[in-house]
Amino acid sequence: MTHPTYVLLYVDSPASSASFYTALLGRAPVETSPTFALFVLDSGLKLGLWSKHTVEPAATATGGGAELAFSVADNNTVRAMHTEWVGRGLAVAQAPTQLDFGYTFVALDPDGHRLRVFALSAE
Repeated sequence: MTHPTYVLLYVDSPASSASFYTALLGRAPVETSPTFALFVLDSGLKLGLWSKHTVEPAATATGGGAELAFSVADNNTVRAMHTEWVGRGLAVAQAPTQLDFGYTFVALDPDGHRLRVFALSAE
């Protein structure tokens, strides 16, 4: 069986998006070019930021069509991250709320990609 190892987001400006994600993730990209930036996360997942102007084949979707999700330990961490991200100026698409799967909120990156933070409900 194969396992995905990369998430690629199509962005307007890889340099601007790399700066945003450097601050958000607390780490610098391991690779940058005018059209691409790459982060390697502790989990091994790679997050690529590819210029929507140069990706081939051309991308037809833009931000908001999927989510980059961050699982956290508990509701207090969800609230703390919401406060921190609002303080950083991130737009919030969904305020902290309880849903079927857990407590969550959704913020947006500069290109409109959805960033979901959630704590699973105890089962």
